[in-house]
Amino acid sequence: MISARRAAALLPPMGWNSWDCFGSSVTEEEVIRNAEFLAEHLAPFGWDTVVVDIQWYESDPGHHDYREESRPELDPWGRPLPALSRFPSASAGSFRPLADRIHSLGLRFGVHVMRGVPRAAAKRRLPVRGAPGATCASIADQTNICPWNPDNFGVDMSTQGAQEYYDSLAAQFAEWGVDFIKLDDVLYPPVQAKEIAAFSRAIDRSGRPMLLSLSPGKQLSTEHLEALRTHAQLWRVSDDLWDEWPQVREQFQRAARWAPLQQTGAWADADMLPFGRIGIRGHVGRDRLSRLTIEEQRTVMTLWCLMRSPLMFGGHLPDTPGDTLELLTRREVLALREGRDAREIVRDGDLVIWRARVGGREYRALFWLGDEPKTLRAHVDDLGLAADASVRGCTDAWSGTTVSLDDGWLEVDVPTHGTRLLVFG
Repeated sequence: MISARRAAALLPPMGWNSWDCFGSSVTEEEVIRNAEFLAEHLAPFGWDTVVVDIQWYESDPGHHDYREESRPELDPWGRPLPALSRFPSASAGSFRPLADRIHSLGLRFGVHVMRGVPRAAAKRRLPVRGAPGATCASIADQTNICPWNPDNFGVDMSTQGAQEYYDSLAAQFAEWGVDFIKLDDVLYPPVQAKEIAAFSRAIDRSGRPMLLSLSPGKQLSTEHLEALRTHAQLWRVSDDLWDEWPQVREQFQRAARWAPLQQTGAWADADMLPFGRIGIRGHVGRDRLSRLTIEEQRTVMTLWCLMRSPLMFGGHLPDTPGDTLELLTRREVLALREGRDAREIVRDGDLVIWRARVGGREYRALFWLGDEPKTLRAHVDDLGLAADASVRGCTDAWSGTTVSLDDGWLEVDVPTHGTRLLVFG
């Protein structure tokens, strides 16, 4: 029988995350503005999750990099609390009011958390709830730290109180009404298998089926597949993706590796969509509209949907250009999230072709990764289609226009770094 957590992720989740546009300094007002926009414009198309990313517990986190010393807000048990200077509704030390606001819009509420125990809690030797005699210092593994963030020490899972600390943290999130947890610094080599398992147990013990998303995924091997499926509903397969074409191009090989392994409720994640207005207070670059062209963004959306990756929009939604918003609401493309047998079938230089099946329809994506536009000509046989494909007809999923077939041959113009997503039947 499928678990409650996997049942909550029957399809890859879709939503908004604060990281790409606000880095570690997003405020409650900014979260609400994006949530309201999501509810009004995108929720009818399946976008239903709002995630507050890293350092929501820092009153003054810095705008473009992490401070050398983390100064988190903590409760008496060493658990992080929302910073009141940024989240004024958290006056009772809880995200519950914000979660209730998000839920009232018909959306799910998510938070980011670093693996481990806050360094500040270890320094103050705060007790661990549910583990008499244990402290945040006694469970801390000061040799196992994140290489890029100063907030936490790792947790030594062999010590008394280690599991209880994670249990208390998951219980706190459940009390707040959290639906989605992004657990960070667990896949950046090496994979932190013991802490992933501990956090998963903690969620199960909380009684609330919160989705668990693991990050960041640099050099992630399929060796860990069964453990990932057992403990998480989403896991990243790359480092952070930003608005640079070479990074997008690199994702093609990862997508090809992981797409055939996707299972209901257990999704490999190609990372966020760095579209729209990003870098407002982000950690990479400055305030800007995405440097990806609209055709490159269309390519990302096509590949992510074919792969059945989660879709988390990274830009400040109220400032998103109309042509980018249109990419998020094309039902013929989003239908690929319910697809089957998605995989790469051709890789020939700058030409990449993918296949997928949705119901009785066959999809073929022709990606052109070259730096100049290209006219591509292909026969249905070369696309792995049945002989009656010509009779059933072909349309472009993005434009809705008919693509003519002449004795089984089709010819399409593909823009630089672009794609044509063809639907047969």
